[in-house]
Amino acid sequence: MTSAYALSPQDRSSFDRNGFVKLRQVLDPDQLDLFAPVITDSVIDLNTQHLPLAERDTYGKAFLQVSNLWQHNDRVADFVRSPDLARLAAELLGVASVRLYHDQALYKEPGGGITPWHADQYYWPLSSDRCVTVWVPLQDTPADMGPLAFAAGSHRFEVGRDLPISDESEAELQRLLAEQDFPLDDAPYQLGDVSYHLGWTFHRAGPNSSSRPRRVMTVIYMDAEMRITEPVNEHQQTDIRTWMPGAAPGDPAATELNPVLYPPAG
Repeated sequence: MTSAYALSPQDRSSFDRNGFVKLRQVLDPDQLDLFAPVITDSVIDLNTQHLPLAERDTYGKAFLQVSNLWQHNDRVADFVRSPDLARLAAELLGVASVRLYHDQALYKEPGGGITPWHADQYYWPLSSDRCVTVWVPLQDTPADMGPLAFAAGSHRFEVGRDLPISDESEAELQRLLAEQDFPLDDAPYQLGDVSYHLGWTFHRAGPNSSSRPRRVMTVIYMDAEMRITEPVNEHQQTDIRTWMPGAAPGDPAATELNPVLYPPAG
């Protein structure tokens, strides 16, 4: 996956101010159309969620979630290792180099429910906020498909950071964020658009009321100098075992599963 997109000063200031930025036509739709079926085939092969939608909890209804596809498919690895997507992550974070934390495919099925309000970094045992997710839809994503929605400026709001994604986080954060009057950005995406958001930026997504799956691929990047912190919940303990195997609190977050993606090797 390649892109010549150049960040503008407005892109950078918007990211710093809001904790996210939506970038229009970063990727060539024709390239995305080549990667989409490969990613989808990997999701189908690796998916372990087989319950009917009606029998799942809120999290299970939100999406099919498959992680580290890059380890299982070389073509998906080409996507995940894109030096151009990683370059934009490094420039937005203001760091010299970024490495991979992990990837996730998030497929919201037709009839799939909401993705509750949450902040990703609740799950991450990382020593700073210099970590960012790129959200790449693999089709046009209008309002009825559940595009990602952000509370602008919420990356500086420290209340609610102890809430895992759940019905409780949806209700409690909806109240807390409304009290602070954070603007909501839930604009649709066109194929080729992407967004980048910080780990502490609160976000959610509506249901997919369309007849088509909402197919999204994400890559999570972190400052190449990131270190692992002492986990504060069981999810962070799992993350260390899963995404940084063999490492321990205090170590660099630099295992074989966390290659440097920008600058590219060689």
